[in-house]
Amino acid sequence: MRKLFAIIVCKLGHAVGKLIGKGSSMPGKFALKICPDILRRVELPRHIIAVTGSNGKTSTVEMIAAVLRADGKTVVYNEEGSNQIEGVATLVLTHATLGGKVKADVLLIESDERYAARTFQFFHPTEFVITNLYRDQLTRNGHPEWVYDSILPALHPETELILNADDPLSSCFGRGREKVKWFGLDKCSISTGAPTGVYHDGTYCPVCRAPMEYDYVHYNHIGAYHCTKCGHKKPRTDYTVTAVDLEKARLTIDGQVTIALAFRSIYNIYNILAAYAACRECGVSGGTAAGVLGNYLLKNGRMQTFRLGARHGTLLTSKHENSIAYDTNLRYIAASEQDCAVLVIVDAVSRKYFTSETSWLWDIDFDQLNAPRVKRVVLAGRYCNDLAERFSYTDLENWSVEPDIAAAAAQLKSGGNEELFVVTCFSDRDKILSRVEKEA
Repeated sequence: MRKLFAIIVCKLGHAVGKLIGKGSSMPGKFALKICPDILRRVELPRHIIAVTGSNGKTSTVEMIAAVLRADGKTVVYNEEGSNQIEGVATLVLTHATLGGKVKADVLLIESDERYAARTFQFFHPTEFVITNLYRDQLTRNGHPEWVYDSILPALHPETELILNADDPLSSCFGRGREKVKWFGLDKCSISTGAPTGVYHDGTYCPVCRAPMEYDYVHYNHIGAYHCTKCGHKKPRTDYTVTAVDLEKARLTIDGQVTIALAFRSIYNIYNILAAYAACRECGVSGGTAAGVLGNYLLKNGRMQTFRLGARHGTLLTSKHENSIAYDTNLRYIAASEQDCAVLVIVDAVSRKYFTSETSWLWDIDFDQLNAPRVKRVVLAGRYCNDLAERFSYTDLENWSVEPDIAAAAAQLKSGGNEELFVVTCFSDRDKILSRVEKEA
C-alpha cells in the first residue's frame, strides 16, 4: 500500500506542480518520505542510461534522447533538469503505472555528480556515461577528487562505464574494470602542445602524484597524457573523433562518420561524442546517430542565439564557479571571424547557495578576449566591480562597467552592429534573455 500511495501522491503532486510551473523534485521528495525504497520496488526498463560529470550532462542527455527516439525507442528522461534523487523519483513515478511499471524502452537519467551514489542506491544503470571531472563550484563540490570519491560508490560492477579517455581523473573510474568503453579525440586542428589556462590541474598524476606529461591537449588538461612514474595514461579509445574542422563546422568519428556542428565549440564536440558512444552501445547504427546529431540545436543547452537591435547575439552559458567552462567559451569568442562585442554578467554567483565568493574569477583566462576581433567588453551585474578588479590585471583596455543589466543591454542595442556574445550563468541568463528577441 505504501508503494501505491507514494505513486499516487507523486503523480498528483507533479500534475499540480505543472499547473503552477513547479514540481520537478517536490513530488518525488514526498514519495520518498512515504516509501523510502520506492525506487527499488518499481519495475524499470531493460536499458537504464545515466549521465554525470562536471560539464555536459544536460546537453549529452538531450542528444541521447533525440537519437534513441529517432531509432524508434520510447525514452523517459528528466527533461526538467532535476537531477538529484528527488527529481529522479519524480521522473520514474510519474511515468510508472499504478502497479509500478515504467513503460519505456529506455530510462535516461541526468545525475548530479555529487549525489549519484544516493540516487543509485536502489537500482543501477546498465550504461553510465561520465563526461569529465574538474574544478567546479568550490562552495558546493570542493576539489574534483572529492567529487570522484562521491561518484565511485554509485558504480555497480555490472554497469558498463562509458568514459572520457582524455580526462586524467575521470578515466581512473575504469581502473580494474572490464566493462568500459572509451571515447576521446585524436590530435587534430584544435590541439595544443601543453595544458592551457591560468592553473594546471593536470600537472600531477591522480593515481600516484608523479609529474604528468602531455603529447597534446584539446583544452585545459584534457588530452593525451601519461604519468612519468606509474604508467597511468590515456586509454585506447573505442569511439574516436579522428578529425575536426572548425572552419567548416564538422567532425569525423572513427574515420567514417561525419557530423556537422551547429556550434563550433570543443564542449559541443565532446558532448556529441559522448552521446554517439552511448547510443552505439544501445544498438543504434552510426548512420542514424550521425543523422540526428548533425547540426543538432540543443533545447536546453549552453548556447542560444538572439537579436538585440541590429546585433546578432549568442548566449554562452558558463556555470559560475567553473573556470574551465568560462575558458572554453572565451576561447570560442576569441576565434570569432567577425568583429564582436562581449557582455559579461555576474549578478548571482549561485542559484542554490547564495554565496558571494568570487575568487574563481581569478582562475579564468580573460586575456583570451585580448583578440583583434573583440572590439568592446562590457561588465555588468551585482558583481561587476569584482569583474572590474579582475580585468584590471589583464592586458585588455577596451572594457567598461555598467552595473545595471537592462542599461547594459540598452547601451549595446543602441550603439554598433557587431556580433554580440553574452557570457553568464544559468541563474543570470534570463536577466538578459528577457530583454532580447530569441531566435527559433
